[in-house]
Amino acid sequence: MLTELRIENFAIIQALELHFKNGLVIFTGETGAGKSIILDAIEALVGGRSDATMVRSGSDRAALEAVFKIPAQFSTELHAILEREDLDDGSDEVVFGREIRLEGRTVARVNGRSVNVGLLKELGTSLVDIHGQSEHLSLLNVKSHLGLLDRFAGVPKEQEEYQAAYRNLRQIRKELQTLREVEAEAGRRMELLEFQAQEIQGANLSLGEDEELTQERSRLANAETLTTSAQQVLTLLDEGGPDALAVSDLLGQARQLLSNLARIDSSQSALLEQLEGASEQLSDVARSLSGYLEEIEYNPRRLEQVEERLELIHRVLKKYGGTVEAALEFGQNARSQLESIAHAGERIAELEEQEQAALDVLKDRAIALSGKRKAAALTLQECVEKELADLSMSGAKFEVEFATAESDAGVEVTPGIRTAFNETGIDQVEFFIAPNPGEGLKPLTKIASGGETSRLMLALKNVLTGADFIPTLIFDEIDQGIGGRVGNVVGEKLWRLARNHQVMCVTHLPQLAAYGDQHYSVRKLVHDGRTTTEVHELADTSRESELALMTGSVSEATLKAAREVLEAAQKRSQTD
Repeated sequence: MLTELRIENFAIIQALELHFKNGLVIFTGETGAGKSIILDAIEALVGGRSDATMVRSGSDRAALEAVFKIPAQFSTELHAILEREDLDDGSDEVVFGREIRLEGRTVARVNGRSVNVGLLKELGTSLVDIHGQSEHLSLLNVKSHLGLLDRFAGVPKEQEEYQAAYRNLRQIRKELQTLREVEAEAGRRMELLEFQAQEIQGANLSLGEDEELTQERSRLANAETLTTSAQQVLTLLDEGGPDALAVSDLLGQARQLLSNLARIDSSQSALLEQLEGASEQLSDVARSLSGYLEEIEYNPRRLEQVEERLELIHRVLKKYGGTVEAALEFGQNARSQLESIAHAGERIAELEEQEQAALDVLKDRAIALSGKRKAAALTLQECVEKELADLSMSGAKFEVEFATAESDAGVEVTPGIRTAFNETGIDQVEFFIAPNPGEGLKPLTKIASGGETSRLMLALKNVLTGADFIPTLIFDEIDQGIGGRVGNVVGEKLWRLARNHQVMCVTHLPQLAAYGDQHYSVRKLVHDGRTTTEVHELADTSRESELALMTGSVSEATLKAAREVLEAAQKRSQTD
């Protein structure tokens, strides 16, 4: 609901701040005082039209701000939009702002951050419905009619069953489409997959082989250098040279000397043990080098084989993932796809049977849902026409039109004819109205604006009050062309509607205004040659005076009549 409204330099309003309660909020005042301007400000705040002519003369900009309490039934939806736009502050309120500049530029804000006007509309659609000359009217959106009818009909079970069948059919058709596409290009695809799988299989890859071959190639390519180096080390260790003893001989001499030392000084026995260990390690090195020399071979043929094998491995790896693991996985996937293509025909036949069975289930559930809708539509028509009769439109006719479309991919509801369907069913629904006797039914979206429209919308809103979740409803010019008796009926219906919604109404009828839970008087004043609008909340005697003034002038007679109107409205409200 709308809880706060601030207006600055908008049309003839210089500065205004209003705080609203739930229930029925009434605006009264003489023509041109600025009542509709307040509603225009609300409309601009929820993404409606705005231009430089709305800026108060002498000002360079108009500023508007509204605070809405987020209704529980829209909390998840609205918070999802706010979170998507990084505007969610976690509270149960949302603040709209709109700045209109004299040069024509406008700035929109949500929770203090600049946004595009489209976001104001997206959020505002769930918060406010304006009825009158405004185009910001949910019932003028044909797409909303089916949802309203469904909520009025109370068909959640039928909807859930239908949508489950719809999702199942979509899944089957999605798999069928994929398999048919695969089958259509199966020839070319199979040749490519077969080539890829054979190439990877022919390479006979094994994990770690490329690393081993790289090391072997290095040994084969450097066999002469390796042999020379190993032989030189062995010579130094075991043979020595003409000018120097072998390392083993020198180590033996050192061992003998250290043994003599240890016999004299036993504290050095540990050094002797270390030296003996070193001697054994040196012997191990010499034996290992001797074995290594025997393994080294100069084999150009083997080197050529290793290089060819490495070249093949690297070529395959480059094409299929860069590593042996990736290439092997690629080959496995290619084999799996070949298997899938080979059995695609069988699976397609299977799925086609499933598709027909799913279509039969969908058809039955669509027919059941449509039947419930059509039964509810008859009740809705009767209720709306009764409401219109109460509102002095006794000759008005209301009808819910159903239509379907044909589609080759549809369900055969009628033998030989396939009917299109979507996630909501097979029905296309639109509300039609004939406001006056003798006129043909016309789409609700094409009815004239003004008080007649507001009364039509009031009738619909009263009937659909349990189906329409929009929290704030605004009615402008709803009393055009009606007298006091009907005004009393309209007031009572607005009051009833306001038990489930916040309802705002501009009126010139005291009988209607008397039903208000909150009453604002709008006055146009002139100060220093400038016109401005002032708004005051009325209560008790001031409210009686306002209702008296609405009948012409304030006198004992009109004050008495105002009290009687208020008492009658209060009594009627208490009875309800």
